[in-house]
Amino acid sequence: MAEKPSVLIIGGLGYIGRFLALHIHRNNLASEIRVVDKVLPQLAWLAPEFDEACAGERFVQADASREQALARIFDRKDGKQFDYVFNCGGETRYSQEDEVYKLRSLGLSLAVGKEAAKRGVKAFVELSTGMVYKSDSTASKETDKLKPWSKIATFKLQAEEELAKIEGLNLAIIRLAHVYGPYASQWVATALCMARVYKAQNEEMKWLWTKDLRTNTVHIDDVVRALWAVAEWYSAGKKNWDDKTMGASVPIFNVVDNGVTTQGTMANVIGEIFGIKTGFQGTLISHFAKLNMDSVVEDVNDELLGPWAELLESAGITRPGPLTPYMEKELLKDTDLSMDGSRLETVVGFKYSKPQVNKELLEEVIESYKKMKWWP
Repeated sequence: MAEKPSVLIIGGLGYIGRFLALHIHRNNLASEIRVVDKVLPQLAWLAPEFDEACAGERFVQADASREQALARIFDRKDGKQFDYVFNCGGETRYSQEDEVYKLRSLGLSLAVGKEAAKRGVKAFVELSTGMVYKSDSTASKETDKLKPWSKIATFKLQAEEELAKIEGLNLAIIRLAHVYGPYASQWVATALCMARVYKAQNEEMKWLWTKDLRTNTVHIDDVVRALWAVAEWYSAGKKNWDDKTMGASVPIFNVVDNGVTTQGTMANVIGEIFGIKTGFQGTLISHFAKLNMDSVVEDVNDELLGPWAELLESAGITRPGPLTPYMEKELLKDTDLSMDGSRLETVVGFKYSKPQVNKELLEEVIESYKKMKWWP
């Protein structure tokens, strides 16, 4: 029997990194897992089930964007090299200065990419975002027009392009839809926190733009399974991949469920869970919002943050984890996150276990918050 691969996860305490480590650990897929992050496990809001997979001797605290840290990150006791490297690192907060993304996303990707090439790593999997595509309600395929619409995406695309130039790097790129699941702290979490406030105030939750705006999703369980499937596929010889017909020598895969999630989908499911009315602001207000984005976002956040703090206080929650109804301006744009995930299914043979977002899956997310005592 072939020896199991050894695995290095950069940004291993981030949302995707920790679930990837847990998936590999639970299914006994690797001979060795090393989890690298600049944050300590004690400060990363880890749920108890991640302790074994992400902490202890598996964990190395290091900033992978710094050259002097690379030997400590990549060197193994037996002198061999890691087989698979997953770069789940990078700045995930919105609305930061360009310099922050340049250093923490682009700089990090290039530092670990060059090191992986130098050491002959069999598969280097880089995480990117579907926000690199030109906003369009038609689902974007991997070869479609690129026009990043968030700062994160701008620097992720630069990283994709620069990594592709590195001689000898066995690179595969994964472009993700909105990732959700237990303990999620970003896009889906924001919507759920907002809904909780509207429920407490007995008000209708109204969304900007239209119900047809695409906000494509993918469950974290499918994300980590897809990452593993791509690494295995790559190191086994990239079956079914042809540079000419695929339009690139570097394999790129969209990872997005089959559910074609829209704002309307989310509004319906959230309305059902919380028993609140949901609707849309209509063209006039949405047009006004487009012209006055800063003040609209400020108003929404002013309206929600106070009541959210009161809900936490009355529930006796002093450490609400990473949850907040704070709305990021970059996510409130009238832009479609619309992706076609069929390439991963046809080329790699991947099947989604959670093909669309639904009430049960979002209720599971809320249950995970309650378990951590984050939820009022």
